Amino acid sequence: MSEPTPTPAPVPASGTVHWIGTGLSTGRTGLGLLREQAGTVLLWGRTEERAAARIAELGLTGTVSPRAFDHEALAAEVRPGDVVVSMLPATEHPALLRLCLDAGAHFACSSYVSDALREGAQDAARAGLVVLTEAGLDPGIDHLLAHRLVADARAALGDSAEDVVLTSYCGGIPAEPNDFRYRFSWAPYGVLAALGSPARYIEDGAERTAPRPWEATRELRLGGEEFEVYPNRDSVPFVAQYGVPDGWRTRTFVRGTLRNAGWRQAWEPVFATVRGGDQAEIAALAKELADRYPTTPADRDRVVLAVALTARTQAGESWRGEYVLDLTGTEQESAMARCVSLPLALGITRVLAGALPAGLNRAAEDPAEAARWLTALAGHGLRPAFHS
Repeated sequence: MSEPTPTPAPVPASGTVHWIGTGLSTGRTGLGLLREQAGTVLLWGRTEERAAARIAELGLTGTVSPRAFDHEALAAEVRPGDVVVSMLPATEHPALLRLCLDAGAHFACSSYVSDALREGAQDAARAGLVVLTEAGLDPGIDHLLAHRLVADARAALGDSAEDVVLTSYCGGIPAEPNDFRYRFSWAPYGVLAALGSPARYIEDGAERTAPRPWEATRELRLGGEEFEVYPNRDSVPFVAQYGVPDGWRTRTFVRGTLRNAGWRQAWEPVFATVRGGDQAEIAALAKELADRYPTTPADRDRVVLAVALTARTQAGESWRGEYVLDLTGTEQESAMARCVSLPLALGITRVLAGALPAGLNRAAEDPAEAARWLTALAGHGLRPAFHS
């Protein structure tokens, strides 16, 4: 039997970062951190003028260089060891990763791992290139907190536990609830499309699927305030990703979305359209909602993330821990932009330092590395409160 081919050491980072995208999740705190740590930071927008305007909005004029984005222009500038950061829609990531593989560059994004990214990451591992994913808010900070809770519970209870419950809920909501009980922080069509995707999770010890996730909405009380939460995507693979021991009997495991109280009732007309599944009608509704509820400079958003774990042993020992991150945006930077771009930028600094292995990295999967990230985030003002 032949020995497996060892993964080569990562290609040394050049110190140049190409940040692709000027949207709502590109924040001044994240780009500012990169400017301090990287030799050169380039912001690529639809036009050079748009990129320059975004740099000015972020207060980074003269420290970040604007560029007009297209694949040919980017390919002409990317050098071996550079880091390419995609803040574009997830469908654009595979092409940018392929560009990185051709150029010998590292790749980073805040999105979930797709099959295409997973396959590309295998090629990257063989080439000594880092692929950093799931390194934003959700996914991202939620992963760090879940790893921390699992590690702490294992230290207290060991690898055998009963009645284990792990929930992780996150939402971008208006700081002052409106009649719609929502504030769009990403493309409205994407929000509606996500509602039409089934959610898989564990409840009462069994895997369950909610074909229409909003129909599984329940109330969640945090610090005396009422919210509504529902499962999102497929939670089940994260049981292994978070390092939950095989000896833990998991009763509930849900990763989901958080909304203001009253959201489900306010969105009943939206659900009727999504339930029908007509893509043209969904697209038309998305445009109507974007026009009806525009984001203005006077708006303030709020991010709430709650990750909780409870467990007990047969001997009667119990452990509980919960992290809550509650952040309101400011005139200078939205809460969503800060919570997405800062952890992503932090992950990129780890790439620049040669601290991440070649191949696929989903935020920080090692508990020690996750603790390092959380300490660094706290140093930049993102400090989730812990409750036992």
